[in-house]
Amino acid sequence: MRRTTLTALAATTLLLAGCGSQSGDDGGSDGKVSPAPTTRSANPSAGACEDHAELKAGDDGRTVCVTKGGEVRLTLDGTKARPWKPVAASGTALKAINPGFVILPGDATAAYQAVSPGTVKLSSSRPLCAEPTAPGKVSCKGIEEWTVTVRVR
Repeated sequence: MRRTTLTALAATTLLLAGCGSQSGDDGGSDGKVSPAPTTRSANPSAGACEDHAELKAGDDGRTVCVTKGGEVRLTLDGTKARPWKPVAASGTALKAINPGFVILPGDATAAYQAVSPGTVKLSSSRPLCAEPTAPGKVSCKGIEEWTVTVRVR
């Protein structure tokens, strides 16, 4: 019985991981840069680049373009049982600024100013399943990953 339960759990985890990787109709793998969601542009001549980007968990896998001097803000809504890790930024085109307060346990917030042309990968992760609440309960060790690529022009 235990082997069957673990096999079913593993299959469900793989199915969920596959579903979470679907990118929908937002540019996919055609190599084009998508404008940032929920943006306001102060510089119409910047093309697809915006002066402000607001990112959420649903933006996983996207590439956004922000103009130098603009801001990138993000909020990943988590739970106490499935908390997001602090957001990591690889690259030097963004400078961390004060994101404000995290209101709920498990959320991750971050804010950045675009300081120089370049590309930065923002990333975070959280447990795919909540940790077991009682001894002997089955738990998964899967990780949900979140990444967004930010191009600064």
